[in-house]
Amino acid sequence: MANDGPVEHGYPHLETVRESITALYKRLSYDTIQTFATSVAPVDVAFCDTDDLYLGAQRVARELARHYRLPDARVIVSFREMKHAANVELAAGPEYFVELNDRFRTHRRDIGAALAHEIMHVYLHRLDLSFPGTRDNEILTDTATTYLGAGWLLLDAYREDASSSQKLGYLTPEEFGYVLAKRALIFGEDPSVWFTSPQAYTAYTKGMVQARRDEQQPPLTAAGWAGRRRYARDRRHVHGPQPGVPYTFSPDGGGHLRVTFPCPTCHQRIRVPVRGRMRARCSLCRTVLECDT
Repeated sequence: MANDGPVEHGYPHLETVRESITALYKRLSYDTIQTFATSVAPVDVAFCDTDDLYLGAQRVARELARHYRLPDARVIVSFREMKHAANVELAAGPEYFVELNDRFRTHRRDIGAALAHEIMHVYLHRLDLSFPGTRDNEILTDTATTYLGAGWLLLDAYREDASSSQKLGYLTPEEFGYVLAKRALIFGEDPSVWFTSPQAYTAYTKGMVQARRDEQQPPLTAAGWAGRRRYARDRRHVHGPQPGVPYTFSPDGGGHLRVTFPCPTCHQRIRVPVRGRMRARCSLCRTVLECDT
């Protein structure tokens, strides 16, 4: 939790974020991810200053557990002084104890954001889905929270001005915006209407630009002129992996050339023949891709 300290910006964790999206599709399947097409609604996690602190926190925790399809999980919320925003005890269940930073006693509108991340830890724990190392595992948790419909709360908790700042989670604001944009492109959802933080809206628009860039890489037909020209040159002079591009060329068993590139939706790598215009379908997320190989 960045609290009146410097907030990191940009896309330093982008590769891990993309690996996290791939891991979600592999572990959950396309059909299960489709069941999360509707995000957590603001009214369901609203928390005003007149609400009882503990009853309100329990209500929000129940709503998030319901959203994550954890009907039998009982989340017990408490508050204490700590360095981090929150902590969850991952036991066998069905009871899970979440501790929130005492800061949230007076910053109640951000309780939903903190709980969204911690209850996602419970969800991933039950799925037995994790990455090695604390950093990568927390990035996975932030990405899963956002891609499955509750991470807009984490981005909306980001606020920064000349004298103060607050940010929850391990992703940068732009990376949260990127994952939200990836989700929006799949489900046709516009989370920007829920933001109360103007900085969150700015980060989301920047993330959308980055997400659109994924759809404009060769050999996809939406690639720009410069990308197509570079691709054609690399195709003529195949010398192994090329730096700075997402695709690689390699011969198949019959001596014909194939190109491998990441799916712009789930980032699983797809391998297709080099034979001009064609359609390819990602076996993981079922996205149909228009290609010019």
